[in-house]
Amino acid sequence: MRVAVVGGGAVGVTAAHDLAAAGADVRLYERDEELGDDRTRARHHVEGSSHRAAGVLAPRPTNAIGAEIAERALDRFEWLGDRDHRFSVEPTQQVTLVGADAEEKQESLRKQVDAAREHDVDVACHDPETVAERFPELDLSGVGLAAVTERAAYTTPGPGAYVAAMADRARDAAVDCWTGVEASISHRGDGPRVDGERFDAVLVAGGGWTKHVLAPTGIQLPLKPYRVQALVSETDYDGPMVLDADAGVYFRPHPEGLLAGDGTVPEECDPDGWEPSGDDWFVEGAVEAVEARTRVDASDGADADAAWAGIATATPDHEPLLGEVESDLYVATGWQGHGFLRAPATGEAIAEQILGERDAIERFDPGRFDGVPEFAIEEGMSV
Repeated sequence: MRVAVVGGGAVGVTAAHDLAAAGADVRLYERDEELGDDRTRARHHVEGSSHRAAGVLAPRPTNAIGAEIAERALDRFEWLGDRDHRFSVEPTQQVTLVGADAEEKQESLRKQVDAAREHDVDVACHDPETVAERFPELDLSGVGLAAVTERAAYTTPGPGAYVAAMADRARDAAVDCWTGVEASISHRGDGPRVDGERFDAVLVAGGGWTKHVLAPTGIQLPLKPYRVQALVSETDYDGPMVLDADAGVYFRPHPEGLLAGDGTVPEECDPDGWEPSGDDWFVEGAVEAVEARTRVDASDGADADAAWAGIATATPDHEPLLGEVESDLYVATGWQGHGFLRAPATGEAIAEQILGERDAIERFDPGRFDGVPEFAIEEGMSV
């Protein structure tokens, strides 16, 4: 079986590896010149979404398939971290905070936590005093409710290291990696093609570029790319990962100090014409939010040069598009800001589907919508 994978990010290299390990003849196409890196923060010349992700592994799934994907992803991250010195997983609890006056958000958080616990996720709600006692690094004044996710982590030195490690394993499994190539997809009566060459199956895992890649086929997806942002402050921080739902900011420890992120711009962007640098308003807001919740000076080194933007992808129901869109043509996209977190499991799941070893995941079926509905972009980290 000959399979082409278009997109060499975390999902693409995982799927390519798993397909080849199962005996498929796989070629991987990536528009960037490299597959993965060991950088601790994004650099402007590397455009791929995986390189610009925050590396936060803090799932709180509220349905059965989400729980399966989340647990499998964490298992595979940890497995790789134990076997590749370039990539590591740092276990760190995540704390979600909601303000005392945000009653609707408090109720929403309780419902999310209850649903997650039904699927055996180790998470619970607590009063602010209990959380403040457990994590003295945090200032929880004004907080009305907190939730702590016990099995959570972040990756170091950065998400690109996972891509590099999996790419090497893909090569070891005989994947033919073509980098610096902007692949063109077509679909004729006899099946999918890449740059005119026929394959038994083609997987497009191009993140925010997926719609552009599929445009020649006439396939339209309910998918909107949008900008999200992150920065690295050089201040020391060794507390838990935190999601401040009121401020719309998350932060975590980082090899160089502290990483903070979100900075969602809720507008569809052009993946070939987006701004890769961080915005001043995001830097100011993120620094202010971190300083309000910690006892650190987050402004140390946290200027516009320390910030960057990446591309996330939204769908109408916030669930991914994972499966077949035309005979033997598959997609894996629409992660709503959680693509890297789920990549080891979603890459595995779509590889198994292509191989005929797993049924399609109905909840993620790309054809589940009636046409291409209009929808608004919402923050992936919202409560």
